Amino acid sequence: MFRLITGIPGPSGFGSASTAEQVTQGIDASNLTAIVTGGASGIGFETARVLALRKAHVVIAARNVEAANEARQNIVKENGTARVDVLKLDLCSIKSIKAFADDFYALGLPLNILINNAGVMFCPYQLSQDGIEMQFATNHLGHFYLTNLLLDKMKHTANSTGIEGRIVNLSSVAHVHTYRGGIRFDRINDKDSYSDKKAYGQSKLANILHANELSRRLQEEGANITVNSVHPGLIMTNLMRHSALLMRVLQAFTFILWKNVPQGAATTCYVALHPSLQGVTGKYFLDCNEFPPSKLARDKALAKRLWDFSDKLVNAAAQN
Repeated sequence: MFRLITGIPGPSGFGSASTAEQVTQGIDASNLTAIVTGGASGIGFETARVLALRKAHVVIAARNVEAANEARQNIVKENGTARVDVLKLDLCSIKSIKAFADDFYALGLPLNILINNAGVMFCPYQLSQDGIEMQFATNHLGHFYLTNLLLDKMKHTANSTGIEGRIVNLSSVAHVHTYRGGIRFDRINDKDSYSDKKAYGQSKLANILHANELSRRLQEEGANITVNSVHPGLIMTNLMRHSALLMRVLQAFTFILWKNVPQGAATTCYVALHPSLQGVTGKYFLDCNEFPPSKLARDKALAKRLWDFSDKLVNAAAQN
């Protein structure tokens, strides 16, 4: 907490006050291709902008293609040599995710970095297009399926280039505030006991468990790909549109803990690009430093169960 308030750097040399540009200073990413989901606004846009600034070829994956194209134009206006593409992706639709993957493969690009950034927060109870609770479907299941569809491309890229692939899941400190047992496997769609805050926490816990289990599987295979999860910090973005008044009241009393957008994108960019994290996998980062997540987030049996559960949900939705 002291470091969060003061911005004093941790062991990595960076801290809560560090910005995405600062943590990637001097890094040449010209030989890298990255996908950023939700890259049209907020910390996703800042992540895409800074990766492009470091010369990576960036693909913005977004539901709102018009906003994503505007984001692309803003990046290119600032950086005339930026390489940025836009593809449509709706994470609450299995069909849309499959279409995105097909569209990306059609581009013939390599894939070094996948940043699972997009999400929804504290939304009222609703189901996705595939009949799954919206926060779990969008924040976790959509990224779970997307990652699986892109893994072969990432493995091929890592093998053919010798460059380590990196997957970054955006989680949240909110993963500690979830339902009893962490994941409601038997009541994932239960409306009567739905809590928008706990459902969000559940989805963010799932992000960490997914990263950890995928990391374990890739290590077993000997794949040259790391998988980590991050907490970006408290940032006022469009993600909080369903609870804007509550968040602004909270911000008024805890203003010293909040970050601006460049600071909010720092940990993502650090984990995605920094050379000091070569080979580091299955970890959780906060303020650009490794940090222990909750006990549930470290539960290997829970991670395996979530993987199997998610796989069944995806397969069932894909057949409809």
